[in-house]
Amino acid sequence: MSTKYNSLEELRRKKELLKKEVSDLQELLTFENTKESLSAITHGFTDKYLQEVPTDDGETKVSIKTNEIVKEISNSVKDTIFNKNMLYGFAKSDAGFNIAENALKIGAVTFVGNFARKNMQASSWKKKLIGLALIYLAPIALRFIRTKIEEYQKSRTTSSFEQLI
Repeated sequence: MSTKYNSLEELRRKKELLKKEVSDLQELLTFENTKESLSAITHGFTDKYLQEVPTDDGETKVSIKTNEIVKEISNSVKDTIFNKNMLYGFAKSDAGFNIAENALKIGAVTFVGNFARKNMQASSWKKKLIGLALIYLAPIALRFIRTKIEEYQKSRTTSSFEQLI
């Protein structure tokens, strides 16, 4: 309250202006005009999501534009998901590689599992034998192949390091 006034009349004008401002704010906060009140509270953020609709009584009612909300959400999701730099970075990261590897593993297991199930349900004893072989022998064969590939990769890495040295 360090403001000094030159006259009593100036102080009265300032008091009237403040009273008017307080009454305007009270009017705004009583939500007599809901859209305007929400706009003032949210600094205009809700303007594009609200619309005033006339009712049968002749009054206006505020309703939400759900299509605008859905459009805004879909655009932001689309922008974040389909950002080329993000996709490239994700694919390049270890997490992206692990997800792709796990998806391939799950796909292979599903394919082999479905094929084995169909063969087990067949009437031919040869197909049933193939189904049993897929169920019991395929995991053993895949583990064997995986160990051989890992050994090959280790030897290639070791030989590459030896060549660098």
